[in-house]
Amino acid sequence: MVSETYLPPARLLASSRWAALAVVVDGAPAAAMTSYALAPDGAALYVHLSQMALHTRALLAEPRAALVVSTPDAGDGDPQTLPRLSLSGVALALVPGTPEYETGKAAYVARFPGAEERFALADFVLFRFETSEARWVGGFARALRMSGAQLAEAIAEAGPA
Repeated sequence: MVSETYLPPARLLASSRWAALAVVVDGAPAAAMTSYALAPDGAALYVHLSQMALHTRALLAEPRAALVVSTPDAGDGDPQTLPRLSLSGVALALVPGTPEYETGKAAYVARFPGAEERFALADFVLFRFETSEARWVGGFARALRMSGAQLAEAIAEAGPA
């Protein structure tokens, strides 16, 4: 059984679908927004990106990356109190036709049915983002760190969003 403190970050990740993606481009940081889908076991996230984008080419050259998910800012109150989750890890390009690719594609299309047609385009790459560390801020003076394995366990325990 996972600690109750890990469930809010898991629920945020499972219920969201849009994240900031940070990559390394020629030694410098760069960021973009992307959609993501959770792996069925909660152990990874899938992102489907066009090679026309700088961030995709950067991931192919250097797989270290970070993703940040936050609750939406409604425009009132202090945005520093918004719950947010930062993930550090690697984004590994999957090979079409392999079981892992098919699992990722199924998870992604289930989350984003309109994305099905993009899987037929040659310039798109499906990545499996594997979290090594997660940092959760649940509001003022509420923060914790967890391993990717702890987060995956919490996602599995929290169940579908």
